[in-house]
Parts: sequence; C-alpha cells; structure tokens
Amino acid sequence: MPPTLDPARRRALAAGALSLAGLAPAPVRAASDWQAATMPLARQRDIVSTVTGQRYRIFVSIPERAAPPGGHPVLYALDGNATFPSLALMARTAGARAAVTGHAAPIVVGIGYATERDYDPARSSDYTPPGGKDAAPTEGGAGRFLDFVEQEVKPLVRTLASVDPGRQALFGHSYGGLCVLHALFTRPASYQAYLASSPSIWYGGRVVLAGVEGLRQRVLALPHKPALLLTAGELERAPVRPGAPGSANPAAAQRRMVEEAGDLAARLQAQPDVLSKVRFQLLAGENHGSAVFPAMARGLEFFLA
Repeated sequence: MPPTLDPARRRALAAGALSLAGLAPAPVRAASDWQAATMPLARQRDIVSTVTGQRYRIFVSIPERAAPPGGHPVLYALDGNATFPSLALMARTAGARAAVTGHAAPIVVGIGYATERDYDPARSSDYTPPGGKDAAPTEGGAGRFLDFVEQEVKPLVRTLASVDPGRQALFGHSYGGLCVLHALFTRPASYQAYLASSPSIWYGGRVVLAGVEGLRQRVLALPHKPALLLTAGELERAPVRPGAPGSANPAAAQRRMVEEAGDLAARLQAQPDVLSKVRFQLLAGENHGSAVFPAMARGLEFFLA
C-alpha cells in the first residue's frame, strides 16, 4: 500500500511538477512591485497664478516629430485633470498617422488644478462670465482666468517647444464650454478654433450671449476669422415625445443644453461674415457626462482640418 501524503505535501509536489514542465503560474508579486502609471510624452507642473492667485496644474504633451516650419499647433484644454489624458492620446495617434492625413499633431496643454479630482470646485469661478443673474459672489472670474492663460500659460508653453501662434485652439466642456464661448465673444484673436462641448449657455440668465452683439466688430481687424465647433449629447435634451431619446434629468428641459447650442450655431451661421466656420454636432446616445469624450475627438479633427 503506497504511503499516504498529507495535503500540503501533495500541493508542494504538484507545484514542483508543473514548474518542471514549464506550466507553473507566474508568481504573484507583492503590492510594492506596482508603480504609478505614467503617460508617454507627458509632463506636468504646478504653478500659482499671479493673476488669479489660484494654484493650477499644467499638463503638456509635445509631439515626437520635429515642429513644422511655422511651429506646432497648440490645443489648450480646460479641466485638464479630466481632459488631458484622452486628448494627449488622441494627439499621439494623430501624430502617428500624419503621413496619411497630412495633419501635424498638436501640442496638448491641459489646464487643471492641483488636485487628484477630475473636476475642481474652483472651475465655477474661473469659467463663468461676469454679470450673471443670481451668480454667487465667488463666480464670474472668466476674464481673469483667460488673462492667466494668455499671460502665464502660453509663455510657459513657448519655453518648451516651437509653437505656431496662428494655430491655437481652446477646448472646454460644460462650464468649460461656457468659458470657451466667453473667450470667443470677448477676445476672438486669442485662438483660431473654439471648441465648446455642451456649453452651459443657461448660466446666469444666458449672460454669455450678451457678447454675440459685439463679435462682428471685434473680428473686423483680424487677419483670419476664428472657427467655432459646438457639440452636445443627444441625451442632454428632454425627450420630444414619449419613448424618444432624451435625458431623464428634469433640469434638462429648463437648461435646454442641446437647443441652446443649436440655436447659437444657427444664429452665427446666419452671419457668414463673422466667423470662418460654425458647426453644431449632436452626439448620438451621449449624456452630459459622456459627451465630453466624442466631443474631444470631433474637436481635435475640427481643429486640425
């Protein structure tokens, strides 16, 4: 009668046999072997603005390829903690396909906050236009924030690479999209492409639209008129009929996210001498949270084209 082996001994012998056969599972590594993931071609730096007094985290991704003769195009993205990783990856993909598309990949600059959160409460001050109806005392700082970008972020980027001052874009979502529109209406020379994703036009009694009236006068002296892309998710609007695609959020009907963006696009398209291009794109099947991802892809394509 063969000797009886205890269970622990049997497991040890079985593991040894598997190891000799080259079939042993990889050993489980200790938690200390894991490291924080990093992004290729990306760097970040925290700075305190002398304009706003706020601490920001600036993310930058520079293409591997040498700059075109006029310098790299640059895409600035608000809410950089949330938007930079996706946009940087999209720009790298664009760079890898430059020989096919003929489009030079841009530098991507994410303007975020010194936090691990995707969205920081300080955005409610930085991204909102002044003069909003029922606005909180801390809101309405979009002008100061845009000064910070012009006076501190753009010069910082120019120390890192050759940039094309004639190919600059600004992307923002929600309150960020509101800030993009405020930038277009008040300082259209700052960027050549304005990419407003699900902009919160409803904010402060639609105060941002007050800037539309003076836009024609502001672009008269510009050598090239800027372009605007407006996007919104299909599910950001109230259903037009029972069973139709639409938001389950009761605030959707009041804020009219889709309708306001579409109406603004139509208003500007009716004035073809003001902007070089105006496009509105409804993103099928997307809600307010998810719309930012296809909006970034469409925005990058719009800018590079």
